[in-house]
Amino acid sequence: MRFLAWTQLFSAAAEAALTWQNVKIGGGGGFVPGIVFHPTTKGVAYARTDIGGLYRLNSDDSWTAITDGITDNDNWHNWGVDALALDPQDANVVYAAVGMYTNDWDPKPGSIIRSSDKGATWKTTALSFKVGGNMPGRGMGERLAVDPANSKILYFGARSGNGLWKSTDSGATFTKVSSFTAVGTFIPDPKDVGGYNGDKQGLAFVTFDSTGGTADGATKRIFVGTADNTTASVYVSEDAGATWNPVKGQPGKYFPHKCVLQPQEKALYLTYSDGSGPYDGTLGAVYRYDLATSTWKDITPVSGSDLYFGFGGLGVDMKKPGTIVIASLNSWWPDAQIFRSTDSGATWSRIWGWSNYPEMNRYYGQSASKAPWIKTGFLDTDTKDLGWMIEALVINPLDSDHWLYSTGLTIFGGHDLTKWDSSHNVTIQSLADGIEEFAVQDLASPPGGSELLAAVGDDSGFTFKDAASLKVSPNTPWMNPIWTTSSSVDYAGTSVKNIIRIGNSAQQAAVSSDGGVTWSNYSGAATTLSGGTVAYSAKGDTVLWSTSSSGVQRSQNQGTFSAASSLPSSAVIASDKQNNTVFYGGSAASFYVSTDTGTSFAKAGSLGSATAVRDIAAHPTKAGEVWVSTDVGIFHSTNYGSSFTQPSTALKSTYQVALGKGSGTTWNIYAFGTGSAGAKLYGSADDGATWTDIQGSQGFGSIDSCKLAGSGNTAGQVYVGTNGRGVFYASGTIKKRSSTFNA
Repeated sequence: MRFLAWTQLFSAAAEAALTWQNVKIGGGGGFVPGIVFHPTTKGVAYARTDIGGLYRLNSDDSWTAITDGITDNDNWHNWGVDALALDPQDANVVYAAVGMYTNDWDPKPGSIIRSSDKGATWKTTALSFKVGGNMPGRGMGERLAVDPANSKILYFGARSGNGLWKSTDSGATFTKVSSFTAVGTFIPDPKDVGGYNGDKQGLAFVTFDSTGGTADGATKRIFVGTADNTTASVYVSEDAGATWNPVKGQPGKYFPHKCVLQPQEKALYLTYSDGSGPYDGTLGAVYRYDLATSTWKDITPVSGSDLYFGFGGLGVDMKKPGTIVIASLNSWWPDAQIFRSTDSGATWSRIWGWSNYPEMNRYYGQSASKAPWIKTGFLDTDTKDLGWMIEALVINPLDSDHWLYSTGLTIFGGHDLTKWDSSHNVTIQSLADGIEEFAVQDLASPPGGSELLAAVGDDSGFTFKDAASLKVSPNTPWMNPIWTTSSSVDYAGTSVKNIIRIGNSAQQAAVSSDGGVTWSNYSGAATTLSGGTVAYSAKGDTVLWSTSSSGVQRSQNQGTFSAASSLPSSAVIASDKQNNTVFYGGSAASFYVSTDTGTSFAKAGSLGSATAVRDIAAHPTKAGEVWVSTDVGIFHSTNYGSSFTQPSTALKSTYQVALGKGSGTTWNIYAFGTGSAGAKLYGSADDGATWTDIQGSQGFGSIDSCKLAGSGNTAGQVYVGTNGRGVFYASGTIKKRSSTFNA
């Protein structure tokens, strides 16, 4: 009988897991530090992101995410990818070094992951040290490489002083290369001990020279770069890795970023910057190293006052020896610059030049039809059409016209690069369709209003008016005002076209009266207020703002904000969606209620043994009904928080909680927490009495950083905002289960 009950429980959970897909914001949305094409097999290429995992290129220029399945709550750091390598002899094989941070933000060591089926499945080799996919210097590389003469041999250049590592069994195990003693000593800020900028950045790249012959079946000549702005930052082995020496005659200045072999020329091309990237760099250089004569040549395309940036992205044409394309790493004004040479760097041409200052001659046409919001929100409003942080720039080794480069916003590229040499005019498009690298800050789905409001980092936010629009990239981001990061968004429960959003910088508050289509500044926002979360009263006349630095603030009718009394700083807040006078708050073990439109708050009902209120969700259509997520599970009140019940103890240590339209007139409850299937997303169709795993095998990263909203309009639909993979959604019926099946 016990066996039957558990079998039925497992079957019900498995049956209820939903099928997830991305809401299509489109266009990338984040930084792509590296792009790698397979050298001999047409159409095989991958892109690595700093917080969103790996993507595989499709034949229609779109991309498919391939690492979601290894990024559950315990392995969220696998979305940080610090290095990428393909096996030159087997186009099905792909490797990556994964791990998010090398400081204590990420508690786990990194890994080398490997796939023999183009990312459909993965095997993992744990490392004894951390990997920094979202650390400074992440655009250098590639730090991981497969020996072109021997698929079993890989080298990986580590961070944090951990040196060079080698595998001789196709990535199953790695051992440290003791003969390589350089570790890459540069630390961006030595005073930031234990912080983001306080670690050694380590090795910059590994490049095999396939023209130098083999020894015992392995490539003899290997180059390794280090994050050192010293006399030695490029090292070479002439004996398949047995011994290493600094390359003679090297520049001895700046940090090497990219090193690419052109085998027909028997030459290496290297880009340098005086910063390790991706944000810095005010000087730099480009060099060509002749392998036959062991000589260096400075081929930097500009000098003097024209040189106010470093160099990052480097594309080498494998079909046309001597043809290369390089990019400024960071030219913040007026735009990035891209240079092309067809004579090994002896002469260069630019992708834009000054006409009659400040007029510019642009030798390109640019579009973003696959993600229209990029043009309306960025290209049409900023001088930087070409972008910034250009570390990845590649030419398809089998197609000289096909090129891609990445910025902090998107992947650009095109299919007519050789026109640069004839008409000196190329077509550039946003080619990041399928890449959803957005860090989602908040979600909302007003019943009877816009289907989805998504506040995101770096790209402001987006409104999806109806269910059909979830599959189409928006025409605009949140604009007028537009700002970098929107940290929270809320709607007025009885006037759902009224929306408020706030941003991460001072005086960033905006309102909409048409469901988030158009916006205007909230006049009462003070210059000291920023970040945190926002709650809008039911009629939309009062704003409660739990700021990141100034406590909880209140404003009415766009008036000046003032402190909300009796509510602790950094409190969790929410508005009753039907009663305009009621706001809710939570801090530590206490739940608070205001019945005077947020002017004052008083402690309300007990939350049992809870010590941390983490989220509050008011019922969208019922006054006084509120759900509270805590460190011991979910609590429910139907009397404005005067008293609470805990419908079930099956779900523990919960984070965000949300309500969404269920079948008929019912509402589903959704929550991130730890239940029978582990730390996942669960749904309940019986007011929290039983909970079902609806996440299944889909990875959302760490559940304590995910955002959550149930659809107010589409039955059974739920939205999850991730920190690096955009917004996911799924729909389905959550079956009610008897207590027999309650784990």
